[in-house]
Amino acid sequence: MKIAAIQMVSGPGVDENLKEAERLIRDASHAGAKLAVLPEYFPMIGAKDAERLKSRESEGKGMIQDFMSDMARRHAIWLVGGSIPLHATHPEKSRNVCFVYDERGLQRLRYDKIHLFSFDNGREKYEESHTIEAGENVGVCDSPFGKLGVAICYDLRFPELFRKMGEVDLIALPAAFTETTGAAHWEILLRSRAVENQCYVIASAQGGLHPTGRRTYGNSMIVDPWGTILCRMGKGAGVVTAEMDISRIDEVRKSLPALRHRRLS
Repeated sequence: MKIAAIQMVSGPGVDENLKEAERLIRDASHAGAKLAVLPEYFPMIGAKDAERLKSRESEGKGMIQDFMSDMARRHAIWLVGGSIPLHATHPEKSRNVCFVYDERGLQRLRYDKIHLFSFDNGREKYEESHTIEAGENVGVCDSPFGKLGVAICYDLRFPELFRKMGEVDLIALPAAFTETTGAAHWEILLRSRAVENQCYVIASAQGGLHPTGRRTYGNSMIVDPWGTILCRMGKGAGVVTAEMDISRIDEVRKSLPALRHRRLS
């Protein structure tokens, strides 16, 4: 089964970003992909807080969710919808939410980002907890690609989250790693999550210089259960695809049964 990671360089305008996402989803479908993953905040990145709050949707209602459902149905693919802002319990915050849609356009999973990014090196500063409300529940669902787990960006740094998913076959990770943290840690973290969980990892990133001046690392990639990078792109918008072979998961887990050898939980 072919799977696709979609990379974008989104700006603050929702309409423009949805047009770009539609083009890239179409490219993924034409390449034969049966699952496509969009990056974190694909419909809006770098917008002012007030604009982001204004764009929040409620679950099951909203232009962005309608768009994702329509894209999945129109192209008969499973779509991991990156992430979008949803209403939170706090009126001045949002939830950073990833929805998964099946080939009929039906929602199969909602995952709210649990770990909120914080970084300050004296030149760059981010504090997501000021504007985002953290989620609580692990995101896993059954799919034609086996057991599918979903996490978002900063979640990648917390291996215990992935252990709580159980024995998943595929982890989808929409992200918007900064240029600084991505260059240092992105590849090693993705390969580590693939190796320790003996599963495929598909990571779709924001990648490049955004209209607001923000720089993201890109390097969307698909990693196999042995930690081998099957495909990768650098900066800019585009699509990378690879074949997901379920038998490869079985082969790795049989030859090196590390998941069965765990002593602590």
